[in-house]
Amino acid sequence: DYVSEITIQTNGKILVGGNFYSYNGTAASEFIRLNIDGSVDNTFSMGSGFYNEVRVISVQTDGKILVGGWFTSFNGTYANRIIRLNANGSIDNTFAIGTGFNAPVVAISVQTDGKILAGGQFTSYNGTSANYIIRLNTDGSIDNTFASGMGFDGTVIAISVQTDGKILVGGGFNSCNGTSANNIIRLNTDGSIDNTFISGTGFDGAVNAISVQTDGKILVGGYFSGYNGISANNIIRLNTNGGI
Repeated sequence: DYVSEITIQTNGKILVGGNFYSYNGTAASEFIRLNIDGSVDNTFSMGSGFYNEVRVISVQTDGKILVGGWFTSFNGTYANRIIRLNANGSIDNTFAIGTGFNAPVVAISVQTDGKILAGGQFTSYNGTSANYIIRLNTDGSIDNTFASGMGFDGTVIAISVQTDGKILVGGGFNSCNGTSANNIIRLNTDGSIDNTFISGTGFDGAVNAISVQTDGKILVGGYFSGYNGISANNIIRLNTNGGI
């Protein structure tokens, strides 16, 4: 079946996640690691794998692997929509999520300080209200310094952290913490809205991908046909202030 995510590690090995059950005749439940030549990496031991789809993979600087998606378990162990694996595919038990998320995680971005931004369809994490976005500490606990207030009113699909620490968020939403924001917004490092990012009327459809160039310009892709009243069929590049 289909592949949702591919991430290349610093050693060139390839992490693949999605909604599949085998690769080249080898059992692989939603996730696999390949060698650089495309063969299965048999040093990556994940047992029975995930129960349900893997949507996002993010590798930390220490080589540990954050995985998010629709799944509720990994190798027979309870894991509600997020888990961290060691480099060999075993579960990292230092990442304690409790009851985890109540709905899928579709975006994960690791900050330079190791804190973890997660976005998706969820409205709570480990029993605490979290409307579609949250920031976790490196141990999986909630980072209460991230003050996102009421959060978003719809799904967060893309998160990209700029070099200055500001956070670009895209998805299928119309507001953030009660402020109008059509499918894209930029947050300050503390989770407050960055009012220097002027998106006007924003996008007329969902944003699925955000990538920041080395010059700070912002590439955005999704299911839209316009941005701030200007025609833009599914892709656009924005200036650092949100202008075209």
